[in-house]
Amino acid sequence: MVAYNFKPQFEEDIATLKKRQTVRSERARHARPGEAMQLYTGMRTRACRKILNPAPICIDVQPIRIHLDSRNPLLIHSIAINEVPLDDDEIEQFAVADGFGGALVTGFARQRMGEFWLRHHEWNGFLGVVIRWDPAK
Repeated sequence: MVAYNFKPQFEEDIATLKKRQTVRSERARHARPGEAMQLYTGMRTRACRKILNPAPICIDVQPIRIHLDSRNPLLIHSIAINEVPLDDDEIEQFAVADGFGGALVTGFARQRMGEFWLRHHEWNGFLGVVIRWDPAK
């Protein structure tokens, strides 16, 4: 079973099943479809908590490429999943699904996601995987 740590801002959306995906850098081993996943916040601290119990099941792992807009670095310029580019509406839907929703303003989730990536990652572009899960039955 593979474990993933999440920032506290995502805990409620994961617990309420609004967020069922995560974008991660490549590593030696990610969850595989059909495998249980452990989702935590505060790993490696005394405040460590498992977010979902029973553990959700991985349903999909695909390569993802994300780029910021060079004219507006707070905005996601493009996302391609498995080399298939998302259109503007799909980018906004992706950002909402990834936990950056919260307003009904078009482009808002996309901007919040861009701000998050700019704050937490040093990059001009990102290559990794998107991992999706369903709750355990």
